[in-house]
Amino acid sequence: MTLADVRDILRAEILWANDLTTVVESVGAADLMSDVLALSRPGMLLLSGLLSVQTIRTAAVADLIGVVFVRGKIPDSQIVRAAEEAGVPIMSTAFTMFEASGLLYCALNRR
Repeated sequence: MTLADVRDILRAEILWANDLTTVVESVGAADLMSDVLALSRPGMLLLSGLLSVQTIRTAAVADLIGVVFVRGKIPDSQIVRAAEEAGVPIMSTAFTMFEASGLLYCALNRR
């Protein structure tokens, strides 16, 4: 599954991305960035409802492949700019974290 597939599955809006062909091998869902730092692994896609520059910084430090903001949340220009500077693709979906997790789990396990 690629970031383009994630966009299609979650009917997500791309807020910033330089390459939608990046392969997604795993997905994690969290609003607590301490959990992301403790439990993530490089190459993971993060689903989060936390609209903060800290979310982008955490994704960059943890070497995540991108962030999908759930529940229709749209980050402000400061967050989008931070994502661009860090090279972290970001999207927004109207799905809840639970729904988005389930859809991506099903898609990843069809392989």
